[in-house]
This record gives sequence, C-alpha cells and structure tokens, in this order.
Amino acid sequence: MKILVGLSGGVDSSVAALILKQQGHEVIGATMSIWGKDGMAAKSGHKNACYGPDEKEDIEEARKIAGQIGIPYYVFDCVEQYEKIVLENFKSEYLQGHTPNPCVWCNALVKFGVLPHMARLNGIEFDKFATGHYARVEKEGDRYLLKCGIAPKKDQSYFLYRLKQEQLSNIILPLGTFSKDQIRQIAKENGLDVAEKADSQDFYDGDYNELLGIQEKEGNIVDTEGKILGKHKGIWNFTIGQRKGIGVSSTEPLYVLELRKDTNEVVIGPADKTFKKSLIAANLNWIGIKNLTREREVLAKIRSTQQPTSAVIRPVGDRVEVVFDDLQKSIAIGQSVVFYDEDTVLGGGVIDEVI
Repeated sequence: MKILVGLSGGVDSSVAALILKQQGHEVIGATMSIWGKDGMAAKSGHKNACYGPDEKEDIEEARKIAGQIGIPYYVFDCVEQYEKIVLENFKSEYLQGHTPNPCVWCNALVKFGVLPHMARLNGIEFDKFATGHYARVEKEGDRYLLKCGIAPKKDQSYFLYRLKQEQLSNIILPLGTFSKDQIRQIAKENGLDVAEKADSQDFYDGDYNELLGIQEKEGNIVDTEGKILGKHKGIWNFTIGQRKGIGVSSTEPLYVLELRKDTNEVVIGPADKTFKKSLIAANLNWIGIKNLTREREVLAKIRSTQQPTSAVIRPVGDRVEVVFDDLQKSIAIGQSVVFYDEDTVLGGGVIDEVI
C-alpha cells in the first residue's frame, strides 16, 4: 500500500513512518509549513510547541529522519490555510472571552484535511494518510469508529473527535496500540536521532498577545457581587480556572470564574465557585453514531488530560445538554467536550454555555 505520513520532526510521526515502512508499505513523508510571520519571534521560544518561528529546524529534522528511514520527503506551504482556519478562529474566540482549542481545528481541518489535499494537488498519489497520533480507527458495520489509544496517558482521541467518516476511512494510526515508552525504544533501536526529543506541550510557546495583535483594553476585575477588585488590560489575557497572575491580592486563593465581553469584566472568586455540573455544547460532530436522538449515558471529557467521567447527554435542538454525575472544575466556553462509549468516541462539540 502507498501511504503518505505527516511528519512533524518529532519521535511519534517518525516512528509511525518507520513502522509502516517495516511492514512493507511504500511510504512518503510530508510536512506542512504553517509559520508565516517572518520577523516575529516568540519571546519564550518554541521548543515545546508545534507553531513557532523555528519551524525550519523541525522541517530539517523531518527531512533527516526521512533520509534515515529511506523514504521520499516533501514540504507543502499551508500558511494561508492555517491562518484562515486556525489563527482567525483562535483570535475571534479569545476576543469574545472564550478559551479555544486550536489543536482540535488544526487536526481535523489542516493536518487531516489541507495536508493530504495539498499532496494530491502536487501530483502525489497515495492510498492512505497516516500520522503519529495515539488513537485507533476500526470499521464496524457501515461506520468507521475512532477509538482511544491503549495507553491512557498518551491517548489523543480527544483532539481527533471532529474527523469525518470520509477522513476516517482514509487514515491509518500506527501508534494506537503502543505506549510512548515503546515508541521511544523503537526509535532508539533503529538509530533515529529524535528518540529523546521532547514532546510538544502546546500549539504556541510565546505570549498569545503576539498572535492576537491587538491593543490593550483596560477593564475591571470584579467579584461575583460586582465589587471592583482590580484592573486588567484585556479579557483575552485570562482563562477560566486561572489562579496565578490575576493581579489581585487576597487572603484566600482566587480563580477566574467568568470573562464578560459585553462589560469587559473579569469575574473572580474562591475555589468552590469554579465547580459546575452541566453545560450546553454546539457545533457537534458525531462519529460512533449518526446523530443523538435520545437521552444517553456516556463518559465525557472537557479537557484532553481529564479522565473520562460519567454524564448524561440529551439533544436540545441542534445542540446537546450535558449533565455530569459529579461537579466539574473550570468548564470553559470555547473548549471541546468529547463523548465516549467505553473506548469509542461517540462524538463531541464546542462548549457554548455553562449552566
């Protein structure tokens, strides 16, 4: 089989390509170039991020790995598409006081969308597209299912919940049955230079204001009763659940509870005020089912690092109400909630309201 592999210059995608090559497939490596902000350097560097000014180093690393494995390698300019799909959404959401997850949109629309499309536009023919994500794809009946990677700490199915059936039918995820330690060991045994390379921790390792490119907008920091406790320079500088760096002194820890775009206020309060039990999700995508037509018990995650927790979901028009069995801390509008049936991703959506 002829397989195009998205190479990032990291150990996961490198070993994914290696495994497929060792299985006897004809493997082609490809990287998307997405950094288009020449002259702007992230203040804190980008060694642990996937978007930043030293992208060229990662591309050269990927090129070197492709040479070690013995596969052809291509780089495609995806700057325009990345800025339109990921960065414009990122900016719009932050300015509304939301907390977006750019990795979710990048995966579904850029990595699994634009990159293979660009390869075909440039005359590269392939049967399947593969990446180094820790998740699995299986077909049951007439549906392709997305399942968790077998290593819970590395499972990345949360970030892939927006993939469509057509995409799932055309992808291979070779690492879904491996642990991270196993992947690093494979890299070492095969002499890959990236065996000990650190994982990316975020999509950007600099100050988000560098990407937003907007002027400061002073407003009030208030408590839940509306009492002014301090000043801020833009609600986009805060995230729900944030405790450090708020700029207000107190005898007890205070957390960001709400970001009010209309009044330009940051609402803060004690830890017990950060817990909520339900939310409304919109902009839904279903994988394990065609649609949600009735109330259903599921496992749900409101952040990628969370262990799935029991909840009930029910359709509310074109949105879904989610009621958790237990209180959840710091539910943030703009983040994604993903629903599971054991290890199968049913689907998910973007958090629209916190109740």
